[in-house]
Amino acid sequence: MQRQFWRLIATGITSAEAAVRVGVSVPVGSRWFRHAGGMPPICLAEPMGRYLSFEEREEIAILRARGQGVRQIAHAIGRDPGTISRELRRNAATRGGKLEYRAGVAQWKAQQAAKRPKTAKLVKNERLRQYVQERLAGSVRGPDGTPVEGPRPPAWKGLNKPHRQDRPWSTAWSPEQISQRLKVDFPDDESMRISHEAIYQSLFIQGRGALQRELVACLRTGRALRRPRARTRNKAQGHVTADVVLSERPAEADDRAVPGHWEGDLIIGTGRSAIGTLVERSSRSALLVYLPRLEGWGEKPHVKNGPALGGYGAEAMNAALTRSMTTLPEQLRKTITWDRGKELSGHATFALATGTKVFFADPHSPWQRPTNENTNGLLRQYFPKGTDLSRWSAEDLEAVAYALNNRPRKVLGWKTPAEVFEEQLRSLQQHGVASTG
Repeated sequence: MQRQFWRLIATGITSAEAAVRVGVSVPVGSRWFRHAGGMPPICLAEPMGRYLSFEEREEIAILRARGQGVRQIAHAIGRDPGTISRELRRNAATRGGKLEYRAGVAQWKAQQAAKRPKTAKLVKNERLRQYVQERLAGSVRGPDGTPVEGPRPPAWKGLNKPHRQDRPWSTAWSPEQISQRLKVDFPDDESMRISHEAIYQSLFIQGRGALQRELVACLRTGRALRRPRARTRNKAQGHVTADVVLSERPAEADDRAVPGHWEGDLIIGTGRSAIGTLVERSSRSALLVYLPRLEGWGEKPHVKNGPALGGYGAEAMNAALTRSMTTLPEQLRKTITWDRGKELSGHATFALATGTKVFFADPHSPWQRPTNENTNGLLRQYFPKGTDLSRWSAEDLEAVAYALNNRPRKVLGWKTPAEVFEEQLRSLQQHGVASTG
């Protein structure tokens, strides 16, 4: 019954619908799903022929209720009498002080006996457990190693991440990043190996005893139960001229082989607060652009068509973006691909000041800036929607970017963006063409 329940869950239906289909109550189905952390606790494949199936146990229960003996039942279902005898002795219900064979109880007892759980690897290997926990829930630190505390959210209560509220800041490597980086950090130590799936199971399944349940808050999604990722919408706006549409972008930016091509966007908070995000397409290195509110914000009533004081009007955006980009060598700031937001409507002035050409993605096409969209999703772990982003200083943003750039990435062969970006800088210096603009 539980196997069929989890098969239905795998098709995408809710636990309530799956419970009704397999013939149990909705609260029972919800309890199965929550106690297992949203992950099937049993193999979904049918047992081999040597084991009794649920259908056979139902037949045994019916024949037993009719008063038939062990040999009669064995002959009727084509099993050895010894198999039937053991089944009736081991898996009968004992409630009420007498043995009574019921198929549902017998199936549950058989599944419990078949589990034979092994001690989790993270329980046995303390050094491995400490490595995993530090990469998952370690402190965010600035480039000089100083811890950055971040916000102080309420204690975890076993629920999904709070809606539009602060979340704890941590290094927040994904289980796959941790699993693959172990091979880089301990190439000759086979004891320092664990699959990403084993880490997920230690987080989501109760009773594994390795990682604390509340560490699920350090995962990017922050979900208490494992569920498919919801799709997000991108509401691009603005108007651009024909010479700066994406189709006009140099072909070398498409294959990511040549460094210096960036993708950019804003993440928005409450009270017209925002942070600019820039990601280099080749190295995946991120820059966070500090956008403080301008003088006079909140002191006077809003004036229609007046100056934008929220920090990301066209003029303020140009100034902040110019400050960030001109810290890079000229060869590493060739183009930026932005969405259609009006904050970069002064892109011609920006291009003249920095030498960086701006191109705009097509409307409602976030996949044309995939690296930036992915990075913005990662940053929402530190800067949730519905929070005031103006609280964080330029130093705070630098610390978060530092943490993000020092996570290993699968697409980079488990190198970090910082390592790849440093290789790009060294390559420019070796060729004698480095410039700070």
